[in-house]
Amino acid sequence: MRTIGHFIGGREVEGKSGCFADVFEPMTGEVQAKVALASKAEMRAAVLNAAEAQVAWGNTNPQRRARVLMKFLELANRDYDKLADCLAREHGKTVPDAKGDIQRGLEVIEFACGIPHLMKGEYTEGAGPGIDIYSMRQALGVVAGITPFNFPAMIPMWKFGPAIACGNAFILKPSERDPGVPMMLAALMIEAGLPPGILNVVNGDKEAVDAILDDEDIKAVGFVGSSPIAQYIYERAAATGKRAQCFGGAKNHAIIMPDADMDQTVDALIGAGYGSAGERCMAISVAVPVGKTTADRLMEKLIPRVESLKIGTSVDPSADFGPLVTKEAVDRVKNYVDIGIKEGATLAVDGRGFKMQGYENGFYMGGCLFDNVTKDMRIYKEEIFGPVLSVVRAHDYEEALALPSDHDYGNGVAIFTRDGDAARDFAAKVNVGMVGINVPIPVPIAYYTFGGWKKSGFGDLNQHGPDSIRFYTKTKTVTARWPSGVKEGAEFSIPLMK
Repeated sequence: MRTIGHFIGGREVEGKSGCFADVFEPMTGEVQAKVALASKAEMRAAVLNAAEAQVAWGNTNPQRRARVLMKFLELANRDYDKLADCLAREHGKTVPDAKGDIQRGLEVIEFACGIPHLMKGEYTEGAGPGIDIYSMRQALGVVAGITPFNFPAMIPMWKFGPAIACGNAFILKPSERDPGVPMMLAALMIEAGLPPGILNVVNGDKEAVDAILDDEDIKAVGFVGSSPIAQYIYERAAATGKRAQCFGGAKNHAIIMPDADMDQTVDALIGAGYGSAGERCMAISVAVPVGKTTADRLMEKLIPRVESLKIGTSVDPSADFGPLVTKEAVDRVKNYVDIGIKEGATLAVDGRGFKMQGYENGFYMGGCLFDNVTKDMRIYKEEIFGPVLSVVRAHDYEEALALPSDHDYGNGVAIFTRDGDAARDFAAKVNVGMVGINVPIPVPIAYYTFGGWKKSGFGDLNQHGPDSIRFYTKTKTVTARWPSGVKEGAEFSIPLMK
C-alpha cells in the first residue's frame, strides 16, 4: 500500500509525526493509501522553508512568474487524464466530473497568467506643485490555503494560482481524504520551473490547521469547507492579525416561475442537484415552484427523472454520478433523509436502499426527492451535502423571493423564467451572493469573483477574479516631490495638494 507524505522544498518527503489517515477508494470501499498527518513542528519547518524561498520569488519580475504558470498549464493538460483518474478514484466523482473540476481550476491559472497587468498600480502626475503620487502592489510573503475534499483540484488552484503569481510562497493544506491530486499539482509546478519552497503541500488534520492559524510568518489564510469551521478559522486568523477569506456551507435555491420551460428546468435541477452526488457547495438542494400548478407539473416530470438516475462507479463513463466520499458521508445523508420523514416531508423518491452490484462495499446512495418541505424543517435549514433535493412550494413570487433571502446561507441561487422583468427584479433584490438566471450553478468565470454571503462567506474579499489579487497583495502608496518644487523653510501642517 502506498504512503503519501508531504511536498516540501520542491520534493515529496516522508511524514515524521507517525500519524496517518486512510485514503479510501469510494467505489470499492477499500483503503488505497495512507496519508501522513503533519505535526506542528513539520508545519513550522515547511513555513520556514517557504519564507526563505519567497524573498527571491517576490523579487522575480511578474513576466517570469507568469511564464511558470503558462508552462504549468501545458503540463497539466499533458497529464489531464492522469489527474482526472486519480481524482475520481480518491473522491468518487465520475471521470467527466473530475475533468470539470480540473478545468475550472486551470481557468483561474489562465487568469493569473495576466499578473503583469493585474499587479499594476496607479499613477498621478502633478497631484500637487511638483508632486507625483503612485501606488504599487507587493506580495504579502507566506500565505496558506486550507481546501476541502469535494474539489481537490479546482479550489487548490483557485488559491495557489493567484497567490504565487503575486509573488507569495504558498502552504497548501488539502483534505486528507483525497490528497493525491494536490501532490501531483505541486510536482507539476516544480517541473514548470517554480523554485523549490514556493508551493508546499502539507497534509494533516486539525493540528496542521491550528499550526497554520497560529504561525506568525503566515500572513493570510484562505479556507473552503463547512460554515462552523469557516467561522472558527476566520475568527482565529483575525485574532492573530492574518487576512482571511473563509467560505462555508450553502443551501442553494432554484425558483421556478409559472412561465419557465419545465423540460429545461428539470434538466437543470437533475444536473445541479444530483451531479457529483450532491457534494458541491453550489449544488441546487432546494427547488421552489411558484403556485400549485407549477409545483404539480414539476413533480410530475421530476419524479421519473430522479428514479431513472444512473449511479455507477467513478470510472463508468455512462454514470450520472458515483459514490460519496466516505461511509460516514453516506450515513450522514441517510440520517437527514430519516429526519425529513419524521418532520413530515413527503419522500417522493427514496434512494437509501441502493446497492451497486459487484461493489457492495462502496459508498453509494441513490437519489432522494422530498416534496412538501417547509422552512422550519432541518432538511431545509441545514446543508445535507448529498443527492437529496427538497421541494418547497411557494404560493407566489414574493414568498419565493423571501425563502433564499431569509435563509442563513447565501451562497448561490437561480431563477427559471421567460420573464425579463421578473428575472431582473429577482437578481436585484435577492439576498444571495451569486445569482443564476436560467443557469442552475451560477459559478462565475475566472475573471469575475466567486463568493457567498451570510454564513456562506466570512471575510471582505472573495476568491479568484480581481479580489484574489487584492487579497494576496498589500498596497504601498508613494508621494514624491523633488527639490525644484520644494519651498524653503519648515512646514508644520499637513501638506496640501494645491
